[in-house]
Amino acid sequence: MVFSSLTFLTLFLPITIGLYFLMPGIRGKNTVLLLASVLFYAWGEPVFVFALIGLTVLIWICSRFVAKSESVLVRRLALTVAVFAPMAVLAYVKYAGFLLSPVLNAFSLSLPDVVMPLGISFFTFQIVTYAVDVYRDRSLYQKNPLDLLLYISCFPQLVAGPIVRYQDVAAQMLERTTTMDDFTAGMKRFACGLGKKVILANICGKIVSEVIANQASYGMSVFGGWYMAFLYSLQIYFDFSGYSDMAIGMGRIFGFRYAENFNYPYMSQGISEFWRRWHISLGTFFREYLYIPLGGNRVSVPRHVFNLLVVWGLTGLWHGANINFVVWGLYYFVLIALERFVFKKALAKVPPFLRIVMTYVLVLVGWVIFYFTDTAELLRYLGSLIGLGGVPLFTSELWMVVNQYSWFPLLAFAAAFPLKNALRQDVLDRLQPVGTVWLTLVFVLSILLIVGQSYNPFIYFRF
Repeated sequence: MVFSSLTFLTLFLPITIGLYFLMPGIRGKNTVLLLASVLFYAWGEPVFVFALIGLTVLIWICSRFVAKSESVLVRRLALTVAVFAPMAVLAYVKYAGFLLSPVLNAFSLSLPDVVMPLGISFFTFQIVTYAVDVYRDRSLYQKNPLDLLLYISCFPQLVAGPIVRYQDVAAQMLERTTTMDDFTAGMKRFACGLGKKVILANICGKIVSEVIANQASYGMSVFGGWYMAFLYSLQIYFDFSGYSDMAIGMGRIFGFRYAENFNYPYMSQGISEFWRRWHISLGTFFREYLYIPLGGNRVSVPRHVFNLLVVWGLTGLWHGANINFVVWGLYYFVLIALERFVFKKALAKVPPFLRIVMTYVLVLVGWVIFYFTDTAELLRYLGSLIGLGGVPLFTSELWMVVNQYSWFPLLAFAAAFPLKNALRQDVLDRLQPVGTVWLTLVFVLSILLIVGQSYNPFIYFRF
């Protein structure tokens, strides 16, 4: 079940909200959310939901030793089990085939087919944050295993984030309220995210598919290569940020305040800044639980470079068990290392607008690497960006695709920037009723498109 499905929008979410607010007391409300979350996950993963519950019980037992034991050895052993048990499950279902295939193929052996459970990377990271946070601060220990299961499985952010650190919501698990303003703001944020996903991301994704099909039939032109990269940058941004908006909106409806996950990344003036604005919760996780424990930037330059290599190598691998994701992670490692240690002074002299353009172009190349899991196809498309496709810069067949969608991609691109920041606060206040009507129309249009569209993927479900 995805947020942009009719089943979720017309049945699951309204029923859950209704039962939640009818139930008195925080314990009753948590019970509604817990049952809804387990049902939500079981809808798509009827078998692995039991593994999710089993992992939660194991982590709860380990965290009890971490919080209660006075033995440093026992606490460290319990933390090790709490971290490595879910990571081992993640490694097997997501990476075993990728890592072991060369060896197994040499002996004509193969691993049994394993279907990767939805959202396993996201809730595994949340398990890790809980275990580490309790180790660092015993007071965060959750005595009630059902509340811990709710934290790990809460359906708004279960399958695609944002990654919520336990220390950020521990108090909210036990005490929270939802005012009418919270409910209204949450519904508006949800409608905005739904519109991003269904109207902007889906249409951009459909154009991407048509451009790639056109390139396959008529050859890869330079314009076609960059046009595809441009459209995919919009698709993945609106797809993922739209999902995050919906998750944050639903969280607010239920009394949770989730941190922002995107902050207009395409207006970044450098690659480091881009990653402070894109998928913020993932960057926070790697910084707090890997980069800083490795020493961060408070070390020698060679060790600093090594720390960046580890973080970005694992960031790439986190996105998928394929060589293109590893290359994508290392691509950003190289860019960030060059930005910090080689071109830092020179870049400071470049005008801000040019830095934004340069950063966006580099990000577009990164999205091409991210998109193509087939190495040969990836190399062909990278070649097309610099004119090695063997066809004219622009083809008449591609123009038919461009002309079909007219100005839509440019309008979508404009929506990726904080246009409202150009208006004064008093103007925004006067336009608030108009904004409410606009988001209502966006919500209705999104529902109509869901009914009529067959193209409704969600990119980050596969991670």
